[in-house]
Amino acid sequence: MVLPAVLFGLGIGHAQSSNGQGFFIPHPKAPPVSHSVPVRAQPMIQQQQQGMPEQGQQPGTQAIPPQKLPPIPQLPALPKENAPPAPVMGVLSVPEVMQQSTAAQGVEKIIEARRQKLAAEAQADQQKWEGEQKTITGEKAKLSKAALATKEQALQREIEEAQVDFHNRNLAIEVSARGALGKIESTLIAVIRQVAQAHGMNLVLHRSQVALNVNGFDISKEVAAHLNTILPSVAVPPAVVPKMANAPAKK
Repeated sequence: MVLPAVLFGLGIGHAQSSNGQGFFIPHPKAPPVSHSVPVRAQPMIQQQQQGMPEQGQQPGTQAIPPQKLPPIPQLPALPKENAPPAPVMGVLSVPEVMQQSTAAQGVEKIIEARRQKLAAEAQADQQKWEGEQKTITGEKAKLSKAALATKEQALQREIEEAQVDFHNRNLAIEVSARGALGKIESTLIAVIRQVAQAHGMNLVLHRSQVALNVNGFDISKEVAAHLNTILPSVAVPPAVVPKMANAPAKK
């Protein structure tokens, strides 16, 4: 019997929000950040660079040729409407604001401590299972096949139950982190609106989406300062595993 390594990860994202009066603050879609804490190091398989398919193409498949679009239909003109107001623009770096947020720093510190504690417990269990497996292997000559199989099955059940427990406890940590960060984000959106209105801005863009701007457009530092004044810290909910969530699935 091969002992599996207990692996768990935690991703923290920021929910998108577009509700509000008169302002829409889009959030750029970014890949989720995964904080994985491996208990046992796994070997990395290096792929050869030669003969690799193009990005997004599965091995052994052919690329789909580009399709020609059908003719563009001719639609009747719509009635004239009022033109939008002249843009008064600003730029903002949300990652920079979050890095300067004392509330976000406090959440990260608490969540990281919970991750490290869970990783330490998983590491201890992994070492315990390896010791039990060595003991079972050393008793092969003394035990019957039936007795040996019974011990291995008992160890396997213990591992499976522990894996479910670690998985659910990790999810509980993620839920608590999202709850705390969600409160920071909602306050951040309100602060962005507040600062934009103070400057008469009606359009605030993400700085990473702007090729060129002057410093007078950037309100990141001002937003971070107001955020720290309004929300210097935020309580992180306890990581509570729902009842029966860690019960192993019945076979």
